Amino acid sequence: MIDVCLLGSGGMMPLPGRWLSALVVRHNGKMILIDCGEGTQIPLKMLGWGFKAIETICFTHYHADHIAGLPGLLLSIGNSGKKEPLTLIGPPGLQEVVKGIMTIAPEVPFELHFEELPAGESQSLCAGDMELRSLPVDHSIPCLAYTMELKRKGKFDVQKAKKLSIPVEHWGLLQKGETVELPDRTLTPDMVLGEMRKGLKISYCTDTRPVEALAGFIRKSDLLVCEGMYGEDEKYLKAVEKKHMLFSEAAKLAVQSEAGEMWLTHYSPSLSEPEKYLDVARSIFPNTILGEDLLKKTLHF
Repeated sequence: MIDVCLLGSGGMMPLPGRWLSALVVRHNGKMILIDCGEGTQIPLKMLGWGFKAIETICFTHYHADHIAGLPGLLLSIGNSGKKEPLTLIGPPGLQEVVKGIMTIAPEVPFELHFEELPAGESQSLCAGDMELRSLPVDHSIPCLAYTMELKRKGKFDVQKAKKLSIPVEHWGLLQKGETVELPDRTLTPDMVLGEMRKGLKISYCTDTRPVEALAGFIRKSDLLVCEGMYGEDEKYLKAVEKKHMLFSEAAKLAVQSEAGEMWLTHYSPSLSEPEKYLDVARSIFPNTILGEDLLKKTLHF
């Protein structure tokens, strides 16, 4: 299973009752954070999942509302007792940006590892048990969308294991994907596992126009967390100019990508009552949820 929490749903600046957009994902006690706007450590503290288990922080881009909270967060992680390295992932310029903002927090008790991703092509990385992928999207500066996918192994075939005379005491290891060395032969998981089954997929895209490649990249997401900067379609020209999305555009993207559920996020500060426009999205994609601070969900196979 995967636990997901939207730490904040705002864009541009934090507001009373609305923190800046950030998402945290937890699996097997380890956490991945996407974006880290000003004050992100506060909803993280409210969430109660702790700080020490954060292993990876991904950035969509380097506008302040997505990264300015990093110094404070890293200090909070340091105060939690973390000593293991922490990986930072983002578009080109990551090390330069982090070096600049960390002037106010020059020392943390763990190493920072940097993964700068190319601006013009999709990338695939591993983050623990998760497959983490990125896709360049269309914003005013280099920006990435992300997917996180937990693969699911094939079903264990008892009859095949018996036919191959595999001792029962080795079944569990093979089912976990491990190889077993016996005196007379090597046992591999593919000998007893069926085809890979559908896993769990979470997608996160914000600060972008709905580019053509995006629907394929996030296809079949169990949960799509997508920006809805503006609720009303009358803001279309502004959305194009500022390179953001409308509620209706996010909903169309959810339909095109065959998402299971969509959370809207990254609202404009002027969008004080996003609930007024929820029907705009739901008329296109019924399983739309208005993102709000500390909205949580557990995904199961």
